[in-house]
Amino acid sequence: MSFENLKRNRDQISKLIQAVESTEGGGEQKSSYQDDRLWKPTLDKAGNGYAEVRFLPAAEGQDLPWVRYWDHGFKGPSGQWYIEKSLTSIGQTDPVGELNSKLWNMSDNDNSPTREQARYQKRRLHYVSNVLVVSDPSKPENNGKVFMYQYGKKIFDKIMDMMQPQFQDESPVNPFDFWEGANFKIKIRKVDGWVNYDKSEFSSPSVLGDDAELEKIYNQLHPIEEFVDPKMYKSYDELKQKLDRVLGNEQPMTVREQISLGEETPAPEPMRPVTAEQISSNDDEEEDTLSYFAKIANGD
Repeated sequence: MSFENLKRNRDQISKLIQAVESTEGGGEQKSSYQDDRLWKPTLDKAGNGYAEVRFLPAAEGQDLPWVRYWDHGFKGPSGQWYIEKSLTSIGQTDPVGELNSKLWNMSDNDNSPTREQARYQKRRLHYVSNVLVVSDPSKPENNGKVFMYQYGKKIFDKIMDMMQPQFQDESPVNPFDFWEGANFKIKIRKVDGWVNYDKSEFSSPSVLGDDAELEKIYNQLHPIEEFVDPKMYKSYDELKQKLDRVLGNEQPMTVREQISLGEETPAPEPMRPVTAEQISSNDDEEEDTLSYFAKIANGD
C-alpha cells in the first residue's frame, strides 16, 4: 500500500479491534540485544524513565500495525538460561508449554512446588509496533527517528482503551493514525522491584505533520512481519533438546514421553526473580496463569 492509498483507505478502528479478537499472531525478532532498529526507553538508577512516542500505521504489505508473540525466559538447576521464543506464537506446540501444563496438573495446591515451577517458566506476552520517537530525553539523538518498539500487555491495553473507550463522553481514537492519532507518553516507575507503566498515557489527538513529513515517516517503517515468520523459530526438537539441557535431565526424554509415562521433571533449585537486566522489562505483560494453563490442558 502506497502512502496515497494509506491516506485514502485509513485503517478503521473496528478492523483493528476485530483483529485483536480473532488473531493468534506471534513473532520473532532477529536479536533484541543487537538490533539497532529496536528502541526502548532508558531507565535511570532508580528504575524510572520517560519518553514520548507516536504509534505508526501498518507498513505496505502488513495487515496490522502490530505483531504479537510469546517467549520463555528462566534459569534452570543446571545454571544455564532458557531464553527462547515460544512456538505457540505461530500456532505450534511448544515443549515448555507442554511441560508447564503437566507440572500445573500434578497438584491441586496452588502453592505446590510444581505449580511454582510452572509459573517461573511461563510464557510472556510481547507486542511489536513501529513508532516515531517524539522525545527521548536520555538519548535525544533518537528524536524524529522511526524504530520498532517492543511492549507488553499493559501498554496494549491502553491502546485498546483508546479504540474502545469505556465512557459515553469519550470518542474512539485510533492511536496508529497519522492524522487523528495521539502521542503516547511512556512513564516508567520501579514498583516492588518491577518495571511499571501504569502512569503512561495518551495525549489529545493531533496531526503528526503535513503530507510531505508523513510520507517520509511512512517510507521508514520497518517490516515487523518478520516477527511472525516461522523460519525465525527453532524446531520443537531443538527447543526440547535445549530445555533438557537447561533442566539438567541426564537421560532426556521428549516431553510427550514424560507425560505419557507420568514421570516427573526434576525439581529446580530455589527460584530467584528474573530481573529486568537479565531478560527484559516485566512491563506487567504476564497473562493470567490459570487461564493460560487451562487452555493448554484443553488443547486450545
